[in-house]
Amino acid sequence: MTETRKLRVVAAVLVACLLAAGAGYWFLRSENRTAKLLVLYGNIDIREIAVAFNDNGPVTRMLVQEGDRLRKGDLIAGIDDTRYAATLAQAAHQVQNQRQILARLVNGSRPEEIAQAKAAMQSLEATYQNAKVNFERVAALAPTTIASRSQLDSARAQRDSSQQSYEAAKQVYVLAVKGPREEDIAAARAAVQSAEAALAFAQQQFNDTKLYAPADGIVEDRILEPGDMASPNTPVYTIALTDPLWVRAYVPETELGRVVLGMRADITTDSAAGRTYRGWIGYLSPTAEFTPKTVESPELRTRLVYQLRVYVCDPRNDLRLGMPATITLDLSQPAPAAGWTAASGCGAADAARK
Repeated sequence: MTETRKLRVVAAVLVACLLAAGAGYWFLRSENRTAKLLVLYGNIDIREIAVAFNDNGPVTRMLVQEGDRLRKGDLIAGIDDTRYAATLAQAAHQVQNQRQILARLVNGSRPEEIAQAKAAMQSLEATYQNAKVNFERVAALAPTTIASRSQLDSARAQRDSSQQSYEAAKQVYVLAVKGPREEDIAAARAAVQSAEAALAFAQQQFNDTKLYAPADGIVEDRILEPGDMASPNTPVYTIALTDPLWVRAYVPETELGRVVLGMRADITTDSAAGRTYRGWIGYLSPTAEFTPKTVESPELRTRLVYQLRVYVCDPRNDLRLGMPATITLDLSQPAPAAGWTAASGCGAADAARK
């Protein structure tokens, strides 16, 4: 073998060794990187509510359509409020009436009423004194034949009657000065409170003729139409809740110790290839369960898993409820900052990534 051929062989062996070393390095690096990643499979959790009126009545307005996006507090439907408006007006007038009665009792007798009662008392007192003097005069003449027995009896009856009238007027005057009893004022005050409670109830019934969105979401089903009879047991809309949005997945028991609350996550879907959504673990179940049949996992389905909830930031509204999703967790990331909570929101998630 010539010297040139020997050099070529040695060079080829060296190149082969270098290639083998490089391939081994990249293989080990890839293995190490893979060991630091945990991939889970789940679905965007389906959460929906059926909203209904709290009172009965014919539907007069349906203000949103299927697919409309709602904000909490948006007016979405209404029923006929004629009866409820009349009940509300009646309750309001009853409150005014009871308040006037209470005010009259609290303020007591007016000076004019007291003066009137006093004048009536004094007038009857004068009548009584006159009847008393007349009776005494007739009684003095009774032993003689000047005053008859019948005249004496008539004078006595006139005196007694005028005395009773005077005593009654005197009591009216005393009551006018003292004013109403505390018990009467307390009863009137209780009547006002009862009327105000009835007014509040009538107001709430009137308010319930309008239906508002109880949370942010998207209208899934429009069940009733104008003219239908609504009731508390009849849903008007079905609303899909989209805030917050999360992926329900399951982590194997063997990986449980490497997953913590607040850990950042990347979420991908089949419908948006190449797009990654940021998120974080906001819930980790404290109890184990058998793997649900709907979870796609290469592990045996009899192994115990723990449910977790990965909150997702979806600023473009791409994700749909029930959509399959893949979660990738970098297990080498640092622990979440102190004070991290599930409700930190997407803004906090962005800050934590910095």
